[in-house]
Amino acid sequence: MTEQTPPPARRTGLARVSVRTRIIAVITIVAALGMLTVGVAVYAVERARILAQMEGQLQSSLDSARFLVQQGVQDGSWTTSSEALTAVVQRMSPDDNTGALGIIDGAAALAPGVPLDVDLQSAPGFVPHIVAATADGDPVIGVYADDGVTWQYLAAPITVEGSPAPETTLFTLAYDIEAELAEINVAARVYLIAAGIALIAIAGVAWLVATRLLRPLRTMRETAERVSAHSLSERLPIEGRDDVSELAETINAMLDRLDQSLDSQRRLLHDVGHELKTPITIVRGYVEVMDPDDPADVRETQTLTVDELDRMGSLVQDLARAASLHGPRPIAPRPVDAADLLRQIVRKAEGIEGADVAPGPVADVVAVLDPERITQAMLQLAQNAVTHGGGRLVIGSRRVSAGLELWVRDYGPGVPDALKERIFERFQRGADDTRAGSGLGLNIVQVIARAHGGTARVVDAEGAQGAVFAITLPLTDATPPRPPLPTAADALSGVR
Repeated sequence: MTEQTPPPARRTGLARVSVRTRIIAVITIVAALGMLTVGVAVYAVERARILAQMEGQLQSSLDSARFLVQQGVQDGSWTTSSEALTAVVQRMSPDDNTGALGIIDGAAALAPGVPLDVDLQSAPGFVPHIVAATADGDPVIGVYADDGVTWQYLAAPITVEGSPAPETTLFTLAYDIEAELAEINVAARVYLIAAGIALIAIAGVAWLVATRLLRPLRTMRETAERVSAHSLSERLPIEGRDDVSELAETINAMLDRLDQSLDSQRRLLHDVGHELKTPITIVRGYVEVMDPDDPADVRETQTLTVDELDRMGSLVQDLARAASLHGPRPIAPRPVDAADLLRQIVRKAEGIEGADVAPGPVADVVAVLDPERITQAMLQLAQNAVTHGGGRLVIGSRRVSAGLELWVRDYGPGVPDALKERIFERFQRGADDTRAGSGLGLNIVQVIARAHGGTARVVDAEGAQGAVFAITLPLTDATPPRPPLPTAADALSGVR
């Protein structure tokens, strides 16, 4: 049963809002919060300053009234409390947005002779409030908020010692708080309007900037929508050297890898199909013409069929090995004594049917490599030498400028120059090669070498017929090479 890919989850909440909208919203909200914070802070400081200034003016007026009463008592200008109250009301000069009133025995009795901005008698409850607030005979500075007004007032009893008439006289002076704050309230409204206009401008600029910054991302999305398994030629345009450009370069590199991977898969499927077609055709042809009543013909067909199935089985096994080398951890490198490893490889190669193995010179160094994979590659080269070189071979190693070189020399017909560059590719064989084999052996050798950061190559053997297949691995360990062992008679004399 084919496993179906689940549909993409539906976006909910913020995920349904575009990135551009979220960027604009965040910028606008942050700017609005900043403007609001500054505006509220400035307004609160200025309001507190005005209220403190009003209270200070009331305290100063109280001090002036006390001085005036004391001076009049000392020089005998008045002898009663009502006379003193009259003088205070007449001589005090109220500021803007203020009002003054003289109260005698709980009733409004005196008012300044000049027009005032605030009529204290317009609030019916103000006089009773003042009388109640000064019932203990002490001056009071407070706030009256009733009858649709908000006043900050001073209420001070005016008393002359020895006054013949026992009167309750009060002087009151009040500021209209709303009128005093009107100027900063207007400024606050103007600030809100200006801030609103500024926020609109900020949102517009944010929209333009976000649109410009996100244009490459939209291009990436559109390109990704056009990309499919049948068309990987699309690439993202790269403009500038910013983070988005680096992302575009990364995506282009990813598309290159995908294109190469899909192309490699197509070529692999084509090659595998081609390789399997021949044995299948052979088996089918023999089975179709086989005489079931002829035991000899049946045995011959059976033998041929088994041989062809073995070829297909060998191909499948080699494909599995090649696939394992393309996994996330194709090799497990560790420090290995290269001389001991090569001696083990020689002993194992001697077990190959038809192999006549001679040990070559050995580089006595410690290298960081995967011994199992290197053994697999070297035995594959040995098997290749037996199959195509007649069986006689030499296995050795040496230290070169590029690192450690492991080689297998055969005495066969050699490799044509035209084939040397392609012989490590999948399913590559000589033009006259009719021997059995999957055509993947040398490709596996190359993959193992590349997994170690090295290379695989083939050159002509000097001085005699044959070829030398060499794997060059980088030496990441700093251990100096020890003197090589004595060379054998068939030592490699020149691997270029």
